[in-house]
Amino acid sequence: MSQQSPVRTRSEAELREIAELGAAELGWDATAQQVVAFAAKHLGANEVAVACSMADAVLPHLVSMQLPKVDVLFLETGYHFAETHGTRQEVAQTLDVNIVDVLPELTVAEQDEKYGKDLFARDPAACCQMRKMDPLAGSLAGYSAWFTGVRRDEAPTRSNTPLVTFDEKHGLVKFNPVADWNFDQLIDYATEHQVPVNLLLSNGYPSIGCQPCTRPVSEGEDPRAGRWAGLNKTECGIHV
Repeated sequence: MSQQSPVRTRSEAELREIAELGAAELGWDATAQQVVAFAAKHLGANEVAVACSMADAVLPHLVSMQLPKVDVLFLETGYHFAETHGTRQEVAQTLDVNIVDVLPELTVAEQDEKYGKDLFARDPAACCQMRKMDPLAGSLAGYSAWFTGVRRDEAPTRSNTPLVTFDEKHGLVKFNPVADWNFDQLIDYATEHQVPVNLLLSNGYPSIGCQPCTRPVSEGEDPRAGRWAGLNKTECGIHV
């Protein structure tokens, strides 16, 4: 479903204080469950959101175990794999969460008409800005904190990811509870808890984005090597 964001009631000073307290208490290597517990102690379920690309549902499951009915933000870019949409449906049906489809201002057809067909091939940064970053920023405006599935092992650009920080770009607390996990730990958790996993993960896609901009990754390659392959781009801009 799509919906309007809630209205943020906490001040920036309050949120910075929570982020600083979390960084002090959780350090660099607290467990994912401890990170979620900290959030549950200091924030209500209606104040936080979980960002999920539907590569897997590990993060929504982790968070919903302590913050049931939490909003899970799915960036509906209009370019997803069928397997990603299938995972989204499974998450909505099996987990105690509220899926929020975050939509761009323009449909794919409207963007093609205004900027020319396949903008992603000519200016991927502009396409990501309009179809991911701007919609996400609008959705996050009403929350006090958000959870992401960013892991330090995914790419050099993510190697220093903290467990909790104040997100200067969006003005709220940012939790990265699985920052120190590796891919095998992610899959082990999903298997143990029978959490939905995108079928593409077992078919050479350790990092899944929009279909036109994602390719399988060869053994030994960086897990994100299949994102924007052949371009001088490794991030959509959300986490940098």
